[in-house]
Order: sequence, then structure tokens, then C-alpha cells
Amino acid sequence: MTEASPLSATETARRIRAGILNATAVMEACLERARAREPVLRAFAHLDPEAALERARAADARAASGAPLGPLHGLPLGVKDVLDVGGMPCGYGSPIWQGHVPRADAACVALAREAGAVVMGKTVTTEFATRQSGPTTNPVNPAHTPGGSSSGSAAGVAAGLFPLAYGTQTAGSVIRPAAFCGIVGFMPTHGSIHRAGMKVMSESLDTIGALARTVADCALLIGAASGRDLGDPEQRPERAPRLLLCLGPHAAQAAPETLALMERAAEAASRAGAQVARGELPPVVTAAAEAHPIVMNGESAQALAWELAHHRDQVSAVLREKLEPARALGARALEEARASFAAAQAAFPGAIAEYDAILTPAAPGEAPEGIGWTGDPAFNLLWTALHAPAVTVPAGTGPRGLPLGLQLVAAPGRDRDALRWAEWMRQVMG
Repeated sequence: MTEASPLSATETARRIRAGILNATAVMEACLERARAREPVLRAFAHLDPEAALERARAADARAASGAPLGPLHGLPLGVKDVLDVGGMPCGYGSPIWQGHVPRADAACVALAREAGAVVMGKTVTTEFATRQSGPTTNPVNPAHTPGGSSSGSAAGVAAGLFPLAYGTQTAGSVIRPAAFCGIVGFMPTHGSIHRAGMKVMSESLDTIGALARTVADCALLIGAASGRDLGDPEQRPERAPRLLLCLGPHAAQAAPETLALMERAAEAASRAGAQVARGELPPVVTAAAEAHPIVMNGESAQALAWELAHHRDQVSAVLREKLEPARALGARALEEARASFAAAQAAFPGAIAEYDAILTPAAPGEAPEGIGWTGDPAFNLLWTALHAPAVTVPAGTGPRGLPLGLQLVAAPGRDRDALRWAEWMRQVMG
């Protein structure tokens, strides 16, 4: 019964509550889809079909008992393999941790289960959610990367293997793969979801986010996990937004198809009544982009102190070549970079106070060919450093037929605005 697998999470939840579907039927449909797509897609790091079905049957039994149903009741959930799931292998994308089975769920997983989600399996991540790629391919064209580091989560949602998935972002690891796979990605305000049970790499940057088919689906998952009311992004706003079209400090890296997309987006928004201004952010804010790699690599080197000390030969060369120079920079450089973050974060809300959201690219262009590199996070890392909520929505395709995405960014704490205007932008783009 594959009819259930391509549905959005919000529509699936509605049908379950109406008695049209149940958790077991939905899981069966997702597993059928996985059997068809996984030989090429390779989105899962761990999948036990019978165990997944048993969890779905348990959800149906709870519903039959008259127990209150949570907002995620019966919805299959993919969990990125840097987030612990009790009883499931968790390798963090590294051979060092092969065979590791956590006893407990990460906080975000426990909260999703409490809200009724049914964990389907663990999804492929790059090594420690950093650089070395995994085996996952792009669901639109397997000759291309799905992006990373949330590779399996993005590809699995796009291919209909599950309606919801957790990703994490340190630079661009939720937004970029969502854009490359043609789905919605949501990085909430930093710290919205507790990171207990996550293999944290950067204390200053790591953020748990959502990948799904619709903006409302992302709001559903993150709202349930964070306990925040993120509203209904599909509810029509009373007015059109005030948008700042901003390519950011890495504008020169935008591919021609991305520049054309931004022009189409500005025109479509203006026709729909939006006020669209063009501009850039002040240097105190954009300085965070320059500080980002110092913080990310410096804190990641600290996070992997044990792995580098005891299993250095099993840490990929591409990761070591970033971490070892970062360690050599020393504590002072890291402190100065963190201070740059703090100054940028303090200045950012005031810099965009007259706008509802920033309209900006989600990635430089289409997904690169090959799966050995997951793409450049140039259009994501500033917003991650600013701790801002960001949403990407599908916005057509590029010259090679691969998806493109638009990104909407709001000030920290204004997650509802980021979601609302991302959905508005998706609608006006047709």
C-alpha cells in the first residue's frame, strides 16, 4: 500500500485521526517504498523492518486503548545517525563507533516518541556530521549528491521513505540537503531543542532541525519536540511581507541559475504585494561568516579529542586536515572568533528590524555531480552562526533538472515568522 508513503506528515496525521489510516498501514507503505528505493538511494544507516512494524503496531494498540494521542501519533520518523536511539546501532558516520548501541534515546527522539512518533530507523550522516561523505545518493538523480551532512534524512523524505526526519546543522547540513533534494528544511533558533544524546561537534553552532515535505510538517515536528507553538504556516497572513533580498558575503559563489532564481523570487513576491528591498548586512554581522570555520573546526577538534588520541588513523584524512590546523591555532583564536559571533548576534536583530525576513539562496546552485562531496555551505553558515531560524522551500529546477531552493531567514526567536513567510514564498512561486 504505497499510497500512504508520499503523503505529507500533516495529511497523514489527519487521516490517522479520522480512522482512514493507522500507524501500521503507514509504516507498511513506507517500508514498501524503502524496499523499492533503498538499493540505489541508501538513505538508511540502520533499518529493521519487523521492529519498525512492531513499533507501529504498538502505536495502534495505544490508540485502541483510548490513550490520548500526541500530535505526531503514528508518523514514521527518520533519525540522523548522530542522534542516539536506544537499542539501535549508532555509528556517527565513523568506523570508530561501529557496533555502538546506546541505551537511551537522545532528548529530541524521546520527545518525538512522547508526542507519538514511530522511529523507523537511523539515517546516513557524513562522518561526525562533518565532511567525509556517506553512500546516500540524490533521489532525483543518483549521479549527484543529496547534500549533507543530513544526507539520509533529506533523501529519505524526498523519496517517500518517511514523512519526517531529524537533521542537524553546524554550517548548512539541514538547509542545503533539503534544497538539493527538493524538500523543506527547517533550522530553528539555536537551542530550541535540547541536544542531550547528540554527538555534538560545535557547542556554539550545532542545531537540531527538521526535514519534511511541507513547511507545516516541519512546524509540526519541531513544535512537538520543543513544546513551542509555531502556528499554522499555511494560514493566510493578513498582509504581504517586507523582505530583504540579501545574497550575503558569499554572493560571488552563486551559480547563474541561483541568481536567476533570486530575480524570479523577487518579482513574484513583489507582484503578490511584498515590499522587497535589496541590500547587505553590516560588517559587524557578516564578520560571523569569517569566524565560522574557526569556531566550527576549533570546537570540533575539542569534541573529537578522544577519537584523535586513540583512533587517529580511523579519522578521515579530509577531516584531519581541517581539525589539526584548528588545534594549532590555539585557544586565543577560538575566543576571538566566539567574540565575533557574540557581536554579530547582538547586532543582527537591529540590522533587520524593518523587515519580516531575509530572502536568500539556500545553496550555490544545483547538487554537485558525484557523492564524494556534499556541496558548499557558503549560503548557510552565516545564518547558523547568527543562531537565526531558517527555512528552505523548493523553487523549481536548474539547468540539469535538479532541485533549487529558496531560503527565508528571520531574527532569533522569530521562528513563526520564518515558517510563515517561507510558506508564503512557496505559494507565490507557484
